[in-house]
Amino acid sequence: MNPKTSETAVSRRAQEITPFLVMDILERAKELERQGEHIIHLEIGEPDFSTPKAVADAAFRALAEGETQYTHSQGLLELREELCRHYLEKYGVRLTPEQFIVTSGTSPAMLLIFAGLLDPGDEVLLTDPHYACYPNMLRLVEAVPRYVRVREEDGFQYRPEELGRYLTPRTKAMIINSPSNPAGTLLSKEDLAALARVGPFIVSDEIYHGLVYEGKEHTILEFTDRALVINGFSKLYAMTGWRLGYLIAPLDFVRPLQKLMQNFFISANPFVQRAGIAALTQAGPEIEKMRATYDTRRRFFLNGLEKLGFQIPVHPTGAFYVLVNARRLSSDSYALAFDILEKAKVGVTPGIDFGAGGEGYLRLSYANSLENLAEALCRLENYLARRRA
Repeated sequence: MNPKTSETAVSRRAQEITPFLVMDILERAKELERQGEHIIHLEIGEPDFSTPKAVADAAFRALAEGETQYTHSQGLLELREELCRHYLEKYGVRLTPEQFIVTSGTSPAMLLIFAGLLDPGDEVLLTDPHYACYPNMLRLVEAVPRYVRVREEDGFQYRPEELGRYLTPRTKAMIINSPSNPAGTLLSKEDLAALARVGPFIVSDEIYHGLVYEGKEHTILEFTDRALVINGFSKLYAMTGWRLGYLIAPLDFVRPLQKLMQNFFISANPFVQRAGIAALTQAGPEIEKMRATYDTRRRFFLNGLEKLGFQIPVHPTGAFYVLVNARRLSSDSYALAFDILEKAKVGVTPGIDFGAGGEGYLRLSYANSLENLAEALCRLENYLARRRA
């Protein structure tokens, strides 16, 4: 086959999609590990804990009992009922099982929401920096990302009073993410209420709910019904590989979203959904231990970074990330991240992965042991000393 012919046959959307740069770092880190190097991974956003035993046991039981067939396209009714109880107990929000669609991870939930809400040319507000995959998901459904540059001193979150100038007749939605990736910061109750009054539909990515160490997280559903929520089990319950997520939608969206689910994904795995029920009903004490451990690591790591000279105006109080300003070292965060990996053997994520507003920053994850975090800080200190010299 002529290589040129093959190349031009690739769709425009596939050619234009941007890479997930953290994977470039991770893949090079794995190469170095195969060569015998010891790499400390602060680049990947993944819990370093095992899934709680009660959760795994529930999946094993479901498999042993033959729960391997399709479920209802919206998910097991028992799981959706437990999710209703969870939202009522945690947030005081009353929902019905019909408002939930259970998905194989939060990425399908995101795709369903964008496909069900947005027409080609519709505009969506999102912070810059932002979670790396949002723009590519939007472009896949031919929507238009409209970036709102946010400030380090605001924890990289919106100022609701400034959003008016970004609104156009085509603005259909805005994305919020609290606690956020990449910054780990929360929107206050007052800011969420103000954002709910701006006008467009709100798509709220709440995947880091439960991983909050100061203050309290709030679901957007406490403030408006004109919202669609993305959430799941990956981060809080250490279930990234299980691929279990869900969306919450207003009732008039449910049937259209269900039709998309039926056509593109059919249903989430039944035995994994049983694991989700166990996570909600049995894993509480173990999850609280994980949360407390993350908080200990967070305080230790932030203190260490500030001693190295990194200024962090707004400390992250959720998730397991910190986004640090590294412009004094380089204006090219991609090159800097690879330099740190090669010379300090510490994996970090370049800020440019999260949009133009992230350039000059580095995202570091403290989802690692205190021993490894201490060693990473030591290596970074030596790296910075060598650069100064």
